[in-house]
Amino acid sequence: MWDDVENATIGALLVSWDSCHKIYLAMDPEQAAWYEMHYNGENGERCFRGTPPEMFEKLQEWWDESCGLRFISAVWTNNENPNDGFISLIPQGAEV
Repeated sequence: MWDDVENATIGALLVSWDSCHKIYLAMDPEQAAWYEMHYNGENGERCFRGTPPEMFEKLQEWWDESCGLRFISAVWTNNENPNDGFISLIPQGAEV
């Protein structure tokens, strides 16, 4: 599953974490702006922009710090059905 995450970072604009269990890759500008507005925290520590290898490293760091309900999803804007914009890369409860 980590291969899927690593491959997704190639097209990601930023990665974000809710500081508990939700970890996302924003795959387009609209999603990147949304996560920066809603997930950034007081010190900007919950959104990260960088090279694909840097974002992949940050995702692994957040994974290790997350609670047991953790998951990683890539998110694209889908105006017709927003739920269809979420692609599970590591499902909730997965053992990796």
